[in-house]
Amino acid sequence: MNLATLMLFLPACFALNMAPGPNNLLSIRNATTYGFRASCLAGAGRLAAFAVMIALAAAGLAVVLQASELLFHGIKILGAGYLLYLAYQLWTADTQVEAENKTAPLGLLALARQEFLVAIGNPKAILIFTAFLPQFVDPQAPVSTQFLVLGALFLILEWIAISAYAYMGLHMRRWFAEPRGKKLFNRGCAVLLSGAASVLLLARRV
Repeated sequence: MNLATLMLFLPACFALNMAPGPNNLLSIRNATTYGFRASCLAGAGRLAAFAVMIALAAAGLAVVLQASELLFHGIKILGAGYLLYLAYQLWTADTQVEAENKTAPLGLLALARQEFLVAIGNPKAILIFTAFLPQFVDPQAPVSTQFLVLGALFLILEWIAISAYAYMGLHMRRWFAEPRGKKLFNRGCAVLLSGAASVLLLARRV
């Protein structure tokens, strides 16, 4: 994995980390209800779920790469297609403000468990690790090491996203709840994801 690949991976990955989804919205809610620190610490449950998914994806990646070059390119197209689908969903999302659900107070472990269950049961997250991360792996180099590096970077960026959403929940709740602000944010992420998908489709493996 060269520097150019890494520079492509980081912004594309961060766009995925920052894309609004069940877990990121959960971070906002937790920050609003329990505070910034609790929301960030609860995010450890999400990271644990993602770490499990990354390990499972890495275990099967070598087989995929060795089985068929055509299959690998098929996964690449699938990954780019998913990014475009997510971008479309964000661009056309209904930004009407929904009433917040009142929940009973939860402890930190309960919040982390909630994050874990939401993440582990999200098929979109599984698709990211099986179709997105492999695009940046060089089959001619040790696969496990590259996947470990990419997975670690993903988790670091995910933690930054958790903190960012928790901050928004704590300090920008009113702005984010407004349909106009939410629409601008969604469409900004949609543009980033569309750009990442386009670059992936045009990129050639050396």
